[in-house]
Amino acid sequence: MVITTLQQARQQLAPFKPRKKWYRRWVKRSAVALILRQTDSGLETLMIKRADREGDPWSGHMAFPGGRGEQADSNNLHTARRETWEEIGLDTDQHTQVLGRLSDIATPPFRGHHRMVVTPYLFTIEQVPELNPNHEVAEVIWVPLAFLADPDNRERMQWQRDNMTRDLPCYFYNDRRIWGLSLLMLDELVGLARYQ
Repeated sequence: MVITTLQQARQQLAPFKPRKKWYRRWVKRSAVALILRQTDSGLETLMIKRADREGDPWSGHMAFPGGRGEQADSNNLHTARRETWEEIGLDTDQHTQVLGRLSDIATPPFRGHHRMVVTPYLFTIEQVPELNPNHEVAEVIWVPLAFLADPDNRERMQWQRDNMTRDLPCYFYNDRRIWGLSLLMLDELVGLARYQ
């Protein structure tokens, strides 16, 4: 089953218990915003393609608006809201409603970067205002959940780092590769249909 309406998403998220990493208080924290909108053909989620930047381990990747927590952030939800405003110019206080959250995801250590725990928050939006991506964002794309729920659209990719090669799942949506942490979040979101 595919979640096709915001009402279904609310109902299926209600009994869902997101998993929280026990060590989250002792590592760096990050939060992202998965923003859902209703269209005639079903639900879509907003994604960004990150700008190509030297030294950024997620340079050029498909992702969600978000980033690292700052000392001034009151909590992780505040981080997701602040980063969404900074990256795409969307005021989530004004234009969205919080639907809930998904499970924490831990990033693998990467070239001197320590492990970080990422918390995805779900938002709904009815009217999308004009978005103003900053220098960190190359483009904003809406991806249909029905595309992600179709197993025929799932592909495999070879990922290399240093001397290691891994075979990983991915999607290609309009020539944009969706994989890694973003794919883990989307898999959980699409999988909410089983919590009926």
